[in-house]
Amino acid sequence: MQEKQLYEYAVIRVMPRVEREEFLNVGVVLYCSSKKYLEAVYMLNQQRITAFCNSCNIAEIETYLSAFKNICRGDGHAGPISLLPAAARFRWLTATRSTVVQTSKTHPGFCVDPAEMLRKLFNDLVQ
Repeated sequence: MQEKQLYEYAVIRVMPRVEREEFLNVGVVLYCSSKKYLEAVYMLNQQRITAFCNSCNIAEIETYLSAFKNICRGDGHAGPISLLPAAARFRWLTATRSTVVQTSKTHPGFCVDPAEMLRKLFNDLVQ
């Protein structure tokens, strides 16, 4: 039997009008130190977002979410944050901020396969 590993995750949210504190869950970011795993998945449903806020700039939100993924992957073209160790990148991505793309507080758990857990969390919390 495989041993379960500690992981942390946060839900990625789009908050079109920050002052109203209303948001839509669009993705999940998961970090598992022991497996050296940091990944984000997201799905931007344009119809849902425009129903929520018809003045949203979907292309801009897509750019932010794409950068989020690139930082997770350590893509050097994503800027200096992407060059930090995985733990620091996760902490930076999940830091409290007042922007259109935010994350929930981080939550811990145990899993055998972080990629499988990321898919499960995405299905449960976003889709």
